[in-house]
Amino acid sequence: MKYLVMVQGSQADYEAMAGNATDSSPAWSKPDLTAMFAHMNAINEELAAKGEMLDAQGLAAPSTTRFVTVDGDGRPVVTDGPYAETKEVVAGYWLLDCASLERVTEIAAEVARCPQPTGAPEYAVVIRPVDATGPSQD
Repeated sequence: MKYLVMVQGSQADYEAMAGNATDSSPAWSKPDLTAMFAHMNAINEELAAKGEMLDAQGLAAPSTTRFVTVDGDGRPVVTDGPYAETKEVVAGYWLLDCASLERVTEIAAEVARCPQPTGAPEYAVVIRPVDATGPSQD
């Protein structure tokens, strides 16, 4: 079964990881970043070695996001964002092929153990099964 495992963050978290404290997160030091990357790289190496990782990526800061909708005539309307009221966004993901929900839950728990500075916000790791067939009315 394929699963999308997502980690969350906010623009404030990206600022903090760049060394700038925010109201919601202390500034990260270089050793903090090194520990976080070492933890995530170890997870990636294990998943790759077991053949469970199909893809994994960290995403750029939320400030680089664009929202695209269409107007009444079907023309694209592009808005830069997200704005200050936006809270958590997807910060990175793994696309995994795991034997069971229990296995992907073990992986998510390991991701959740990622080291971070004291006082940094903690987010749940989100697991979503990939729906290869789409909704059905059968």
